[in-house]
Amino acid sequence: MKPVSLVEIIKKGGKLALSGKKISWFPPSEWLATYNKDTLSSDLIAALIVTIMLIPQSLAYALLAGLPPEVGLYASIFPLLAYAIFGTSRTLAVGPVAVVSLLTASTIGAIAAQGSADYLTAAILLAFISGLFLLLLGIFKLGFLANFLSHPVITGFINAAALIIATSQLKHLLGIKVSGRSFYELVTSILSQLAQTNMITLTLGTAVAGFLIWSRKGLKKLLVANGVKPLLAAVISKAGPLIAVIITVLISATLGLEHYGVRIVGDIPVGLPSLNIPSFNPELWSTLVGPAILISIIGFMESISVAQTLAAKKRQRITPNQELIGLGAANIASAFSGSYPVTGGFSRSVVNFDAGAETPAAGAFTAIGIAIAALLLTPLLYFLPVATLAAIIIVAVASLIDFSTMGQTWRYSRADFAAMLATIIITLLFGVEKGVMSGVALSIGVHLYNTSRPHVAIIGNVAGTEHFRNILRHEVSTSPRVLSLRVDESLYFANARFLEDYIYDQVAKRPKLEHVILQCAAVNAIDASAFESIEEINRRLKDSDVKFSMSEIKGPVMDRLKRTEFFHHLTGNVYLSHYQAIKEIDPESLK
Repeated sequence: MKPVSLVEIIKKGGKLALSGKKISWFPPSEWLATYNKDTLSSDLIAALIVTIMLIPQSLAYALLAGLPPEVGLYASIFPLLAYAIFGTSRTLAVGPVAVVSLLTASTIGAIAAQGSADYLTAAILLAFISGLFLLLLGIFKLGFLANFLSHPVITGFINAAALIIATSQLKHLLGIKVSGRSFYELVTSILSQLAQTNMITLTLGTAVAGFLIWSRKGLKKLLVANGVKPLLAAVISKAGPLIAVIITVLISATLGLEHYGVRIVGDIPVGLPSLNIPSFNPELWSTLVGPAILISIIGFMESISVAQTLAAKKRQRITPNQELIGLGAANIASAFSGSYPVTGGFSRSVVNFDAGAETPAAGAFTAIGIAIAALLLTPLLYFLPVATLAAIIIVAVASLIDFSTMGQTWRYSRADFAAMLATIIITLLFGVEKGVMSGVALSIGVHLYNTSRPHVAIIGNVAGTEHFRNILRHEVSTSPRVLSLRVDESLYFANARFLEDYIYDQVAKRPKLEHVILQCAAVNAIDASAFESIEEINRRLKDSDVKFSMSEIKGPVMDRLKRTEFFHHLTGNVYLSHYQAIKEIDPESLK
């Protein structure tokens, strides 16, 4: 491929050819052409609101990840700029999020001590590997791999992870020392240390949590009732965490709370992140590759779900593989700026959307706002109580807990409910890593179980029509000479034998049977194992003096079958429609 200038890329809509398929190297070209003063104004307002929200969140999520608070700010600067260049969502707000922060702490906590240089080194490498993996998935269009985690399993994992996150922060709310990574270990440790609770810390943390819960709805109503304009009231209510930070910093500094056992953040380095080169220690790479892949998939699924939801409201389009590239670039930028894995955050993205963000430039402006905060405001956070950050995390993740979906899943699918419940239990008892891995295994297991026993219906003709329906659900006409079957699943190695056994059982029950017709309208694919089973069905039915026919075979399946000698050995025929088959074989059965 010959070199292409930036001007040419912009003129061509940022599209370059890769293996015959288009990949976008410069997505901003799609919205820069129509960028104007009104768009700029909307993006700046949204960026201001998200910046106000993101400053305390960044500090809090760094605490959750077991990292110094400034690392959370670093994760909210260059990653946002990278996503603004390579991402496709116009409202997705990238940065540190609760679940990824917990996964980071769980992964690195097993190989290094919090606060050590090795811990930060591992966090940086984790972001780099995650970014590299996401980038490769996007370039080679392998985003479908994320589908191996089913929605019920993801829901179960997020519910359990939110409980673990909230429980892990209780130690900061109580002012006690707690050990453990699983929910059981954390609860046991907390109960054993309750007597050591610092009442001042508990009072402060509880008050902050109460204020944050109230500010989400009550603060806006109060401000509007007192004459504040709705738009300004909405901005102030979104700034609840920042208000809590400011108030508790003033209280802590004025009363000297650190002298009463209240833990404070302390010194936060001033300035922008320096360039960091990820470690190339082979042993560390081998340790982190697996967790990095899991973190990448979890982060991508959280990000793409909120991005697509918000895009649909404005009739915009999200390109999943391009999103992988955007998130990959964001994580690589996070690594080189000395931070840890990032992804699109649900609450921030919704705020960004509601605030009127029009383009990804809002994310770039947010990055500038965070950079200014890192340069000017960090000294003011010296007296910030850690309990304030813990309260921010607890209130933020509380919205992730939703057990109502369990009842709905139970009513709809027992197998999916079992996978969801097992994921919750394993995550709570054995930690997030085992919970995620078990979730992947359960997702695949549920799929294999469901597809290994496909729904096979005996069908008959609906009187006066050319339609054929399940004899158990409709009044239809059938014939003792003909067995019409419909299989509602693609045929592959896991379910081929099931279909064989089903047909043989049905044939054995019908002494007058002369024809078996398999309707394939729902069969999208037949693999080699299933093809051998169909050949065997044809042979065994021939030995029983029963002809085997097929109807409504889809084009791609037919193309494959034509490459073989199967149709030369088929005892019956292939029919375009099932009605045509019955009309030719047994017209008397039609009413």
